[in-house]
Amino acid sequence: MQDNSNENKDTPAPFKSGINPDYKGKHAECDGGAQIAETKYAGRQFFAGTLTGDYRDFGDYPWRWYLLADLSAKPEAYTQEAVWCDEGSLILMDN
Repeated sequence: MQDNSNENKDTPAPFKSGINPDYKGKHAECDGGAQIAETKYAGRQFFAGTLTGDYRDFGDYPWRWYLLADLSAKPEAYTQEAVWCDEGSLILMDN
């Protein structure tokens, strides 16, 4: 998994990290979009897996992203073992 934090440790990362214990271990689905390779078009992407509880907040009015790992469903061309999902795109499967 790629870490998007800055390599220069003197410069703060563009996000704040944390852990939400209420989300840790919860099964979830995430629906998002991404560019279709070698085109100018975007398409829907569906992921399912287990939330780690890790999150990153971006911006002054936090835009929260959660880490979804142990993926049980992902796009065919997606090679990573985990994905960051926008909180608004998450569907929690556990009550």
